[in-house]
Amino acid sequence: VLRLSIKSNKGTANCMRIQVLHYIGLVVSVVASTFCCALSETFESQKDCSSSTQESLSETMSGFFGKLDARVESANSLLCIGLDPHMKEVFPEGWEDKSEEEKCDAAYTFCKTLIDATAPYAACYKPNAAFFEALGSNLGVATLERVIKSIPKFIPVLLDVKRGDIGSTASAYAEACYDIGADAVTLSPLMGWDSVSPFVTGKYSSKGAFVLCKTSNPGSNDILALELKSGETVYERIANLAGTWSSLADGTEETCTTPRLGLVVGATDPEALKRARQAAGPNVWILAPGVGAQGGDLLDAARAGLNAAGTGMLIPVSRGISKAPNPGEAALELKEKINQARNQVVSAEQAAVGEATEGIEPYQREFLEFSLAEGVLKFGSFVLKSGRTSPYFFNAGLFASGGALFKLGKAYAAAIMASSKLTNGKEVNFDVIFGPAYKGISLGAVVCAALYSDFGVDVGFAYDRKEAKDHGEGGKLVGASMENKRVLVIDDVITAGTAIRESHKMLSSIGANTVGVIIALDRAEKRSLDDPVSAVQAVARDLEIPVVSIASLPQLQAFLQKSPDYDDAILASVTEYRSQYGV
Repeated sequence: VLRLSIKSNKGTANCMRIQVLHYIGLVVSVVASTFCCALSETFESQKDCSSSTQESLSETMSGFFGKLDARVESANSLLCIGLDPHMKEVFPEGWEDKSEEEKCDAAYTFCKTLIDATAPYAACYKPNAAFFEALGSNLGVATLERVIKSIPKFIPVLLDVKRGDIGSTASAYAEACYDIGADAVTLSPLMGWDSVSPFVTGKYSSKGAFVLCKTSNPGSNDILALELKSGETVYERIANLAGTWSSLADGTEETCTTPRLGLVVGATDPEALKRARQAAGPNVWILAPGVGAQGGDLLDAARAGLNAAGTGMLIPVSRGISKAPNPGEAALELKEKINQARNQVVSAEQAAVGEATEGIEPYQREFLEFSLAEGVLKFGSFVLKSGRTSPYFFNAGLFASGGALFKLGKAYAAAIMASSKLTNGKEVNFDVIFGPAYKGISLGAVVCAALYSDFGVDVGFAYDRKEAKDHGEGGKLVGASMENKRVLVIDDVITAGTAIRESHKMLSSIGANTVGVIIALDRAEKRSLDDPVSAVQAVARDLEIPVVSIASLPQLQAFLQKSPDYDDAILASVTEYRSQYGV
């Protein structure tokens, strides 16, 4: 808005001002006109008013899976819409007499109509290459390219091709897929990394692939469900390999900065979906076909396949949308149903964390805080002896100063006195604390001192040597006599339980009565996928004694939830780990 005030007594100056402002007005008019034309062109080329912004954002995302993450978040959708131009849908009255050009034009119109109706609700589009190749050798692939180019650029395109070959053939397949605009492909991985790498490395390192893992058809059990010598199924091995292969860059052992691979796991088999998720970890995307016509239950699939954040899984639907009287309304309804299932899964996870929060005690919080301060407890990515990748690691051997041992002893003592399994009112139900060599020696000493200092409880302390002493009084046992005494065994953690079982056997041989075990941290995770009990639970069951810990995995979750010093990603990784391996 230009304001012009003309005062009569200014004469010529006012005329000059009017002329200058007239030229300014012309310039503004031209700029505005140009802007409006550009704006009009933008709206013409992209119907969605926010598409240009989303396009620029999608270009900054790190590869296909970064683009997918961004789209899932912006659309609040996990719905993958299939573009499958079945001729009997495109031409219900028959297509045998149609020319290749007529079939291709009709297939394009069929897909474009679906895209226009469903774009606001799509996390991803999945055109099936076979239906386009069947249209004819001249125009079929060109029609597929037209369809892909009609999809808004900010919505990822997963081309369903299920290729599986090696060498130059695989490279040619990759070039054919990506030259027409696909962001990712589906692949058969049974020929190994050689058949996958051409699609996700080198000049295609920004692309992605979903490898067939446990497909939704009944016949998939013939091969993919076979059990290997390792005890895992073929599909579990594939799920494990997806993580390994994603870390490869151009065939080397260098680590990629972005994920490369996802899995195709049918929603028709929730148990397989759950086991594939456990094998692959929380960060691998899963394409889960089979909901609806094939009999897959949406909520069961969500419980089995989603990660703790309520994402990480795409639900593909084709004919359930294309055959609907109003495809847009059908897509919206499916999106909302998927989100309802997501919300139920996330709410259940949050409730589990909430239950843990209610159970954390002040001494447990203090223990976790100083364990982190001493570097004994760390967050990150740690490969355990079991082969699992844990988001945290605990090494009590790093309590290596007088102050740290003093605090550690107080934490053990507090846990003992808080346990109804080790006390009777204000009295403990043991006479001696036994510390197996070597870690148990220092632990037993500081805990006995803390019990006396903080609670006035005076108990004996004993430990063993790895080898019998051949001079002096000799023998392997040192300290208080344990014969006919009630003994509490102390250790830092229980991994397999071997040391505790050996101690129990030795104590029984000298007439001692083992009444319990006290440890610092209980990882509270099952020993294997086939064994639903933890190492701690197995010791308690086999030896028929209680095992008490200062803190366990649920308290660690609660600590992270309440602590402002750690971001949500750490809590999510610990929660996901517990959901996979926890007891």
